[in-house]
Parts: sequence; structure tokens; C-alpha cells
Amino acid sequence: MYYSRMVYKKIKNQIMKMSKSILLFSLSAISVCCSYAQTADEIVNKWTTAMGGQEKLASIQSIYSENDLDIMNNTAPAKIYVLNGKGFKSETDFSGQKIIDCYTVNSGWNINPLAGQPTAAKMPESQVKPGQLRLEAAGVLFNHAAKGSKLELLGKEEVNGKPAYKINVTTASGVKDILYLDVNTFYILKESTMMSANGQEFEISTSFSDYRKTENGFVMPYSSIFSLPGLSVATTSKKIEVNKTIDPVIFDMPAN
Repeated sequence: MYYSRMVYKKIKNQIMKMSKSILLFSLSAISVCCSYAQTADEIVNKWTTAMGGQEKLASIQSIYSENDLDIMNNTAPAKIYVLNGKGFKSETDFSGQKIIDCYTVNSGWNINPLAGQPTAAKMPESQVKPGQLRLEAAGVLFNHAAKGSKLELLGKEEVNGKPAYKINVTTASGVKDILYLDVNTFYILKESTMMSANGQEFEISTSFSDYRKTENGFVMPYSSIFSLPGLSVATTSKKIEVNKTIDPVIFDMPAN
């Protein structure tokens, strides 16, 4: 009987030690998770400050820009219209052919005569969802929690020779968008997401540089490089207007 009690006592002590270890491990894991969440939020707060502050970003209702695109050593003028939360439209004049990409809250459509599509056609949902990230005039990081997006800090990586924080943003619609923020300026150096077309999934990314203040004090990148497999398009902004009046009718798909 005494022996049984001794064995029971040892087993009980061992279980208690294991329970304490498990408890400490759980608390440690929770602490690490919370630490990463707080760090990601702190980085976003510094990005908000670098871009002009919460109030400035909240006041962006529209963005209009006139740009020069370098496509395979050919220059093409382009215009971009963004109506916050409602519509995005890009119009590119390539050798007299007009290429249009347009996204709205509910759908997306495009025109690309160079690809044998001279009239407007709806985009598949797999292309629309990533494209709808462009509806956010102030960017996907702004008010991310209120929009139902979740952040995850993935550490640091170098982007064009600069150390950057790597943050994964998962939107309420399930789109994963990875952003790389300069550790010194907190400007976004690169953005990448996955898209699928014709049953194949591929990465599209955009690198940003030449950040400047617009005439009304908004901080914007004036240069970018859009990349997808086999193609890169460099964009230089000649003119950026914030809160210019944009008629929402321009985002309607034309009847063919």
C-alpha cells in the first residue's frame, strides 16, 4: 500500500510538472503571437505617419494620375482613375490601341485589342478579387482592422538592396497581399499577390519608388514597376491629383 502511494505521488508530481510546462509553453506562445500582432500594428502606425497621418489618409476620396508606361522599350501614355471603395480604371494608349482594365465593388471588365479582345468583356472572379485591392485609395493597410483584414508579420527581407518588413495582409474576402515596408522610411517598397488565369496561378508584383508629396501634401510613389511572368511594365507618373472629381459612370461596362 505504501509503495502504491509513493508511485501515485511520483506520478502526480510528474503530471503537475508537465502541466506547468504546458501552461508556461502556452503562455509563451500566446505572448509571441501577441508580440507579432503588436509589432505589425506598430509598423502600420509608422507607415500611416510616414504617408501623412490618419486624418490625411482618411480624406482621400479619389486619385487621378497621368503616366508614361515603358512596355518592352515602347512608351505608352496612360491614365488611372480611383474612386475610393467604388471603382478603379486604367486606360493605356498603346500604338493607337486603347487597353482598359476596370474594377468595381461587384465585378471587373477589360478591353485589350492587342490580345484579340476589341470590346469589353467581364473578367473571371479569380482576377477580379485581387484587382479589387486597387479600390482602396489610401491602400490596403489603412483602417485594415475596420475592413476585416488581418495582418501577419513574416520577418524581414531585402528589396532592391533595402531591408524591409514583410507583412502578409489577408482581406475579408480572402485575398492574400504581401507588402514590404522600408525599415527606415516605412514606405511600401513592394507589393505582391497571387492571381489565376486559364487554370494557372502566378504571382504579380509591383515595386514602388520616388515617393514625393503632391501639391496638396499627400505622399505618393511617382515610379513603379509592375511585374508578372514574362513581362515588366515601368510606370512614371507625370501628374497626380488627389480628390479630383471623378464621375462614377466611367466605371460602367460599355454595352457592345
